[in-house]
Amino acid sequence: MENDNTNSEIRFKLDGESVTARAGETLWQVARRCAVEIPHLCYLDSVDYRADGNCRACMVEIKGERVLAASCIRRPAPDMEVWVHSERARKARRGVFELLLADYPDEQRDPNSRMRQWSRKLGLSSSPYPSSPKRNGRDAHPDMSHPAMVVNLDACINCGLCARACREVQSNDVIGMHFRNFDSAIGFDFHDPMGESTCVACGECVQACPTTALMPASQLDEEQRFTNAADRQVDSLCPYCGV
Repeated sequence: MENDNTNSEIRFKLDGESVTARAGETLWQVARRCAVEIPHLCYLDSVDYRADGNCRACMVEIKGERVLAASCIRRPAPDMEVWVHSERARKARRGVFELLLADYPDEQRDPNSRMRQWSRKLGLSSSPYPSSPKRNGRDAHPDMSHPAMVVNLDACINCGLCARACREVQSNDVIGMHFRNFDSAIGFDFHDPMGESTCVACGECVQACPTTALMPASQLDEEQRFTNAADRQVDSLCPYCGV
């Protein structure tokens, strides 16, 4: 059972160093504050985003525990010993990325996605594993029905981040999981094309997506190859939704 320490600071060890966790912090948040990098895909370190722990890219080793723990959802306990850079933890995280890269499109789509950035940090450019057959809900045909966004589900890793962005952050409830098991994939409303769904074009899902499954249409050409990146990022208030 996880220790829910939300009211006091906790002292524990992180890679042999004594650190203090603030109230409500997870292992991943403490590590980030201590300048210890842990890969993450299904978690977005931003306001209103909760962690799900389903991509398993942030696994760490905890002394005395049989299995590795997802650092984005695990909270520290007093005197806990956490190892981010143990051989077992590093191999597990690298293995996750190797499996994901087996079905991932090449870098022509977007060399700057979070998936690609973390892969490069781990020294990976390809996977040693063969790619899987095409899935019912995840074929290679792009959905270009929306004027502002493009959907390429061949790059989707089912992290669920776009669904949380749409449902929990923006309260639009357009994106959800469709199909089951091996065929599971994200979809819009009742598996409608994005441009024909009730999407309000807020763009939250595109900002959250760690891969190239959801991208601005202006960044891809007709063959779905990356053409340009944004010049700069500007914080603004949306006059459309009123929030």
